[in-house]
Amino acid sequence: MRLIGWIISLPLALAAVVFAVSNRQDIHFDLWPLPFGIELPAYLAVLGPLALGLLAGAGLGWLSAAPARRRARQQHRRAEQAERHADDLARQVDAAKTASTPS
Repeated sequence: MRLIGWIISLPLALAAVVFAVSNRQDIHFDLWPLPFGIELPAYLAVLGPLALGLLAGAGLGWLSAAPARRRARQQHRRAEQAERHADDLARQVDAAKTASTPS
């Protein structure tokens, strides 16, 4: 799975670098309702919103998985508690067997 991630992300990162290097000229953004604009490189005008969207999507995905992570933690605690209880019962059975065994 990690190899597939590298196979996909490496060409995309390379394409982003090539795009940034070949689009260094400044462009002027007029922020319409505001009385001013900003000058920034063309690659930043394209890759900046892309990166912000990626971060926003990752954040929303992480937030939407919060209930599942909470349930997983609860189930893990319940499983550990059940294992401790089973170990206690096994020790009690062993103690009862040794106590009832005639010497």
